[in-house]
Amino acid sequence: MNNSKIKLDLMPIEQGKLKIHKIKIGDILKYSVDELCILLNIPMIRAMEIHALVEFQSIPSIGIKFANDLISLGYYSLEELKDKDGAKLIEDLELLKGVWIDPCAEDQCRLVVHYANYRDDSKKWWDFTEERKKYRTKNGYPENRPKKSWFDPVKNKFSE
Repeated sequence: MNNSKIKLDLMPIEQGKLKIHKIKIGDILKYSVDELCILLNIPMIRAMEIHALVEFQSIPSIGIKFANDLISLGYYSLEELKDKDGAKLIEDLELLKGVWIDPCAEDQCRLVVHYANYRDDSKKWWDFTEERKKYRTKNGYPENRPKKSWFDPVKNKFSE
């Protein structure tokens, strides 16, 4: 695992507790969620988030933003993502966010599911672009897909 690429938004007290216990970011996965909860003196849900952020970013080409997206969908481990459908994951994320998302995010969903099932370090998200394109050409997008894109500026009464 490339520890230098893993990013965490930790509270200063969390950083301090990691330092006291001599736990490096890359070593977080050596601890169970229960252990992190106790060592860092944090609520279980926060320990789950920290553990998940490290685990998801251990996948080649997955960063903190997408790791947070997976958590927002209710996933806290790779085990939970086994046998999921990358196309369904992105559709759920788009509904949650209320916008359609850059297509490369679907490639990341496909990568995460692949990695959860096979632990294949050789794949990056862009290796799933052709698979996504073929799938979308054949199946399209659901009718309830948000109409607004992720890059549309937010309009308010002051921006007119």
